[in-house]
Amino acid sequence: MTIKSSATNPAAPDMTWTLETLREQLIGIDEQVPLLDGSQVTYINFDNAASTPTFYPVADHLREFLKWYSNVHRGTGFKSQLSSWVFEKARETITRFVGADEAEHVTLFTKNTTEAINKLANRLPLKPDDVVLTTLMEHHSNELPWRRVAQVEHIGLEADGTLSLADFRKKLEKYAGRVKLVAVTGASNVTGYINDFHTIAALAHAAGARVLMDAAQLCPHRPVSMLPVSDPAHLDYLVFSAHKVYAPYGIGVLVGLRGTFEEGEPDAVGGGMVDIVNLEEAYWADLPDKEEAGTPDIVGVVVLGKIIKIIEQIGWEVIIRHEAELTAYALEKLAKIEGVEIYGDTDPATTVNRLGVISFNIKDVPHNLAAAVLNYEGGIGVRAGCFCAHTYVKYLLKVDRVTEKQYEDEIRKRNRANIPGTLRMSFGLYNAREEIDRLCDMVAKIAAGEYSGTYNLDIERGEYRPQGYHVDFNDFFQL
Repeated sequence: MTIKSSATNPAAPDMTWTLETLREQLIGIDEQVPLLDGSQVTYINFDNAASTPTFYPVADHLREFLKWYSNVHRGTGFKSQLSSWVFEKARETITRFVGADEAEHVTLFTKNTTEAINKLANRLPLKPDDVVLTTLMEHHSNELPWRRVAQVEHIGLEADGTLSLADFRKKLEKYAGRVKLVAVTGASNVTGYINDFHTIAALAHAAGARVLMDAAQLCPHRPVSMLPVSDPAHLDYLVFSAHKVYAPYGIGVLVGLRGTFEEGEPDAVGGGMVDIVNLEEAYWADLPDKEEAGTPDIVGVVVLGKIIKIIEQIGWEVIIRHEAELTAYALEKLAKIEGVEIYGDTDPATTVNRLGVISFNIKDVPHNLAAAVLNYEGGIGVRAGCFCAHTYVKYLLKVDRVTEKQYEDEIRKRNRANIPGTLRMSFGLYNAREEIDRLCDMVAKIAAGEYSGTYNLDIERGEYRPQGYHVDFNDFFQL
């Protein structure tokens, strides 16, 4: 893909979307950011695994909807009726996007993936001695909520960081009859590995367990199908966030079996989710209202529906091919830089089978220092640390328990100077090869010690900042 200038005018409503035209429509694609030497450079965003930017047609769609915006459901005015209609149309689009069946599943809206998993943890009838099987590669959001409601056990990993199906089978056998849920990520936010989740689901169902897939990383990059409940490989529950799918307007999605939410009490109560209330009792409304207390993020739902339609128009085949090509190109270039160590699959020939997430370190350069140099001297945004997947990153870094304990003791004393981690670059569908060239040029300079700034470490925060440098953010944006 060639880098082009961003559009100055809103896109035509009937525009045919391609990767090239969509890149032109990325909001902020040409924004200049300040560097340590006083110059400015076009910003490069390689932090898409954390959150994605959005596009003019999405923002324009929101602006158009705001003319008609009103609170949804039960309003008699035209704007309320229209808002309710488009809100539910968007719910249908989102349900279809993950291959769910409205007769079997219900799509519920939350703030983000984390809240969606917490909601499910609160709604499943789990007992303290029930077992939830998760993996050592999970984001904390698919680990910590389960600790509150059940016994959590972990599926082991292979030496290369992939999930061990052999260990999964052993764990199912070891905890036979007690495993109620298998909660697994669709794809790792550290290595980009895509799990064989339908095989995992079939094995789990055969053992009498249900399956949750955390699709926060997977949904923006691969098509997902929950499959009919009659299929042994189906997914019972799926969660993801709009802010990773180019719609950073504040919603999460939980799609799950209707029966789970028809039974029992809702986890949050208030307005909009009851049919009748008296001084003694409340009668819950039907789904999905029963599980969506209060006013939802209406505009967030509507714009997620819009970006889904754009993704479907571009086509998954095109997106997958482009991101695989970017990943292969980056792996080839990084491999040529002396001192760079990449974690996970390093083979450029297999990138179609993984996501465009690359974690790496530079020999003798702390990961958080390298990230700072990339920002202050290259205008390049990456992420550094453990990416809310501490257990997995420490496994990949081969941190032993003694060293891990030392780190923990230091952190308790608010000293994050030695906290382990890696650099992470992650691609969106709009990124280009020229951007990878710029990053790799900077990585080579960092590896050779050819950066210009003197960086001071904030021990409590574990962050490096250039000595004597200050940016007034009021110069760029004011609240």
